Amino acid sequence: MARMSCDLRFLLIPAAFMFIYIQMRLFQTQSQYADRLGSAIESENHCTSQMRGLIDEVSIKQSQIVALQDLKNRQDQELVQLKDLIHTFEKKGIAKLTEAGQMPVAAVVIMACSRADYLARTVKSVLTYQSPVASKYPLFISQDGSNQAVKSKALSYNQLTYMQHLDFEPVITERPGELIAYYKIARHYKWALDQLFYKHKFSRVIILEDDMEIAPDFFDYFEAAANLMDRDKTIMAASSWNDNGQKQFVHDPYALYRSDFFPGLGWMLKRSTWDELSPKWPKAYWDDWLRLKENHKDRQFIRPEVCRTYNFGEHGSSLGQFFSQYLEPIKLNDVKVDWKAKDLGYLTEGNYTKYFSGLVRQARPIQGSDLVLKAQNIKGDVRIRYKDQAEFERIAGEFGIFEEWKDGVPRTAYKGVVVFRIQTTRRVFLVGPDSVMQLGIRNS
Repeated sequence: MARMSCDLRFLLIPAAFMFIYIQMRLFQTQSQYADRLGSAIESENHCTSQMRGLIDEVSIKQSQIVALQDLKNRQDQELVQLKDLIHTFEKKGIAKLTEAGQMPVAAVVIMACSRADYLARTVKSVLTYQSPVASKYPLFISQDGSNQAVKSKALSYNQLTYMQHLDFEPVITERPGELIAYYKIARHYKWALDQLFYKHKFSRVIILEDDMEIAPDFFDYFEAAANLMDRDKTIMAASSWNDNGQKQFVHDPYALYRSDFFPGLGWMLKRSTWDELSPKWPKAYWDDWLRLKENHKDRQFIRPEVCRTYNFGEHGSSLGQFFSQYLEPIKLNDVKVDWKAKDLGYLTEGNYTKYFSGLVRQARPIQGSDLVLKAQNIKGDVRIRYKDQAEFERIAGEFGIFEEWKDGVPRTAYKGVVVFRIQTTRRVFLVGPDSVMQLGIRNS
């Protein structure tokens, strides 16, 4: 019995050690779990703090979005009210212009963007001669963009109607390095002409730019041109510009010509022509686009010998290109021609070829070298044949006129013939390889 009691004691000792070991392991494990739990609680608290921060930031952003939306809604309402007000003013203005029962000859629009000083100079020139005939030529300024100086200047005149073209669509050029200005200009032209032809229902529009002055007989000239265009559907537009209108190359303020080359720079077109052009208006370079045969379709343009507009825009989207050589020396007509008393029947399609071929036929042919010297030493008109574009450019360069061609047509040309003056009254005709045949000249 005593031996059994001793054996039990020996068994209790390992059990006690095992119990103590297990307790120590349990304590160690509990300590590890406690540390992990503490870290988890700390991480949870940190995440909760970040979440609260994000919730506060989102709440602030939502408040800002709501405030911006309210601002946009107010601005939209103001824009609608402003458009209604402008529309009312436009209706009153047009009604006033036509209340005497006289329909306008043409609307006149000055295309503007960001040159307030240029615009003021142009408007001053136009109003000088437009005011006495305002009922015939209602005046508009169309601004592209939101330049405040231009807008304020335009709205300071009560003799005209202001239009604003706001275009927020991004411009994507078709070729690298292109100026986006030419794309914006094309968009503005289409918008403005759509407004004048389709909203205001004008039958004709004269387009000016914000860097032009006009001649004393500008409006009489276009009234005569309007009558001519009504009679002859082969005239696509009438222009007040001559690319070779520099002082040394012009003389006769009464002389008008037909041309296969669109001159631009102060021009008039009819609604029927715009009906054709508007749906396919180009993204950019609209003036060169009009010079393509696929668009003018062998119709021609009326131009004067002496310009009825002067372009003083040395700084603009063309970056002053050719200004000093070709634009600055332009002669602006200063003679008040009575166009109503002039018979312009010779400019109609059936008569002009015969009239112009007679001028070319009477000119004395010269050739070889020293053409400028020869032309200066001959009394009367002269004509010079060129065989291709390269030879034309060489001869034009010798005389100092425009060398440029577009779609196979030299600037100002009629059936390949370019005419300009030399030493005042005498004319020089540069005659193309097919011009004699097209003009029906024999034995030349």
